Amino acid sequence: MLPSWLRPALWRGNDSPVWYAWWLWLSVAASSVCTAVADWPQPGGAASRDRTPEAKNIPLRWKVGSFNALTGAWNSKGAENIRWVTRLGTHTYGTPVVADGKVFCSTNNGAGWVKRYPQDVDLGCLLCFSQTDGRFLWQLSREKLKDPPGVDWPEQGLCASPLVEGKRLWIVTNRGEVMCLDTEGFHDGRNDGPYKDEPSTQRDEADIVWVFDMMKQLGVLQHNMASCSVTALGDLLFVNTSNGVDESHEKVPAPQAPSFIALNKHTGELIWADNSPGENIIHGQWASPAAAVIDGVPQVIFPGGDGWLYSFLAEPTADKKPQLLWKFDCNPKRSVWKDGGRGDRAELIATPVIHDKLVYIATGHDPEFGEAPGTLWCIDPRKRGDVSAEIVLDRNGKPVPHRRLKAVDEQAGETVKPNTNSAVVWSYTGHDANGDGKLEFAESMHRTLGMVAIKNNLLIVADLAGLVHCLDARTGKQHWTYDMLAAVWASPLVVEDRIYVADEDGDVAVLALSPQLKLLAENNMGASVYGTPVVSNDVLYIATRTHLIAIAAPQHGPQ
Repeated sequence: MLPSWLRPALWRGNDSPVWYAWWLWLSVAASSVCTAVADWPQPGGAASRDRTPEAKNIPLRWKVGSFNALTGAWNSKGAENIRWVTRLGTHTYGTPVVADGKVFCSTNNGAGWVKRYPQDVDLGCLLCFSQTDGRFLWQLSREKLKDPPGVDWPEQGLCASPLVEGKRLWIVTNRGEVMCLDTEGFHDGRNDGPYKDEPSTQRDEADIVWVFDMMKQLGVLQHNMASCSVTALGDLLFVNTSNGVDESHEKVPAPQAPSFIALNKHTGELIWADNSPGENIIHGQWASPAAAVIDGVPQVIFPGGDGWLYSFLAEPTADKKPQLLWKFDCNPKRSVWKDGGRGDRAELIATPVIHDKLVYIATGHDPEFGEAPGTLWCIDPRKRGDVSAEIVLDRNGKPVPHRRLKAVDEQAGETVKPNTNSAVVWSYTGHDANGDGKLEFAESMHRTLGMVAIKNNLLIVADLAGLVHCLDARTGKQHWTYDMLAAVWASPLVVEDRIYVADEDGDVAVLALSPQLKLLAENNMGASVYGTPVVSNDVLYIATRTHLIAIAAPQHGPQ
């Protein structure tokens, strides 16, 4: 954020786009300076989601030790390269975030850290621990919604990961709230911000700065859960609202409610809102946005619940409606959605990654639906308008608006044509390695929940079926695939010259970052891993379903 004395000077009498672009560039630069280089303040490391951490001596192998099946207590006997272990809940899906000397992780209340909420009370929780030793500091506790039914699934806790800048943290709760918190909690002896209604100001409780309730203030009705890992560009905070279908899976009960919003990150004020997916939301809407300044234009890119990717100008507007820059249909026009994911039409669950002026995203769906074929797209974000690979025309040659379950009605004389305005750089559905004219399981890209990781022009993505794919980031050419033999929910971590991929069986494969496939090691965590491993200050942090584990080479000498 720019210093308060400088912002008015820039804005006073200068509201042109040029002045805004200059102010935004300075604001983003100042924000990055305020964040320690070794921190990991949000999933993907930055708003573009394309950072790979700088680190050294991250262990190749480790042993976790064991856990008491009844209490969850850690037994360090036999452990190797483990800095510390601390208890999470019983269901943990969030990726750890490391900033301000703390580690933040979303989970449920299975550990019962706060006295007023015993562990048998179902909550969505954000836990804060000391980065040095894993000591518990404070907890955000949000009671589960019971009405309307189906919006806050029992025992699933809080699924989103936070964004941290300086002493402020932003998180989407299980109740559909966007919250700003003080990273110090009440350890600093102050109740920060305009929000003063915390039920407790004990040191183990969260200090809430402001709250924006998307269900109450926007009429959003989430499906199963609200889950968006927010990001920010300048003073704007970007949020996917999780607006979705009802319990029947056949109707969007709140089609006019926004799917994408921008808030003032300091005050929680609504800056703009957009409901482009509308009644075409296929199922849920749990993806997270990415943002970057591309060729001088600030863009925020939202994955929609209708399978489209939307880019908006990342600026405030007078009418609270954003300016659409481009949109892209990630489904083939002849694809069809069938309940339970049985069709070939897909959702977007993954977060887009903006790297070297290109956007990468793969199709996905609810992991309960199992595996299915997917597509990884590489898109040029400098084009404008409908930049999909295909368009649908009616019998008179006019474009047809997109529909929820099927884009084209060929019986009505509609046709599918290549889009001359397409922004596709390349797409990847797999590689026919044996040349038999069809894609076998091990040759196919499947639907995914995770985002790509890119380093040295090598793109790594893991799909829900358990295949890890290595591609050329510029061309989409496949180098290799590796089968984890278990479902992968998480994104790959690339650090130094290695790739770390965690799966539902609790295995973490360590692969060489190379055009040639080489498995270096495999380590078991003792429980399922759904969130992405992260690195900060030469320590590897992995959240299993039940524990947060800090992995590092042994410390020698004075620290």
